[in-house]
Amino acid sequence: MTTALPVTFDDVRGAAARLNGIAHRTPVLTSRTLNSRVGAEVFIKCENFQRIGAFKFRGAYNAAAQLPPEQLGKGIAAYSSGNHAQATALAARELGTSAVILMPEDAPRSKREATVGYGAEVVTYDRYTQDRTALGEALAAERDLALIPPYDHPHVIAGQGTAALELLEETGELDALIAPVGGGGLMAGSAITAKTLHPGIHVVGVEPDTGDDTKRSLEAGERITIPVPRTLADGQALPTPGEITFGINQQLVEGIALVSDDEIRGAMRFAFERLKIVLEPSGATALAALLAGHIDNRPRRIGVIASGGNINTQRFTDIING
Repeated sequence: MTTALPVTFDDVRGAAARLNGIAHRTPVLTSRTLNSRVGAEVFIKCENFQRIGAFKFRGAYNAAAQLPPEQLGKGIAAYSSGNHAQATALAARELGTSAVILMPEDAPRSKREATVGYGAEVVTYDRYTQDRTALGEALAAERDLALIPPYDHPHVIAGQGTAALELLEETGELDALIAPVGGGGLMAGSAITAKTLHPGIHVVGVEPDTGDDTKRSLEAGERITIPVPRTLADGQALPTPGEITFGINQQLVEGIALVSDDEIRGAMRFAFERLKIVLEPSGATALAALLAGHIDNRPRRIGVIASGGNINTQRFTDIING
């Protein structure tokens, strides 16, 4: 039994129009080496080339751009480990307003510095002992700011779905689409888009094996909460899927593949050495699942969303040499 979804393909198309000329239409990369290794034709949507270095700008801008003028003028707030932080900060700057961002104390330094560089104020918290959602809501209420959550919001989900829309417009019909899952916004938006355009497509999410909250939740039929995971993929280090995103992914996603830190490391190294692109750990998990052979019934034509490339030189070299 399926229920009506809170985000539609029309919402994704509306977001695409709103983002036209604002977000980058990122390239789709192919590689004979990759195709030969996995035995399929692979198309990589390179969101590491998106503004702020990740897909998150799509959703943040789409949500902020739809705020009433009087609310937008008061400023916006967000909570994020890094990429949504930067995305919201840049969206605020583009729209002529201010942003206050709640970030974990151990967020990558490069992401925090970039967020400040886009003009936002950063407030920190301990991700392992404090509830960022409660803190973020309290911060927004205290300062009378519009809160734009990183994934659990219809306008954010619709914005993220534009990455898959662009991919499928360029490639035509695919047999499978693979995307990383953190809170589930990119996965939900991608699934809505892919299933609308090509109902027979196989949609697969990828999580780090220490942060398998979405996989467990799908298997249980309800949202499961796990301890905050410790993983290289900091952008996917979440204890539970979003409420809205889980409802969508529960209906549209066929399965979740899990990848280890070593497999993520290997995918980052492969992307750098063979594809000549830099991916952060969270941005490499979908590719890692494919390279590691975790995608069942290997499809013939596969789309992979490389979701981001925000990582500084020292951390990148430490990881790939680890």
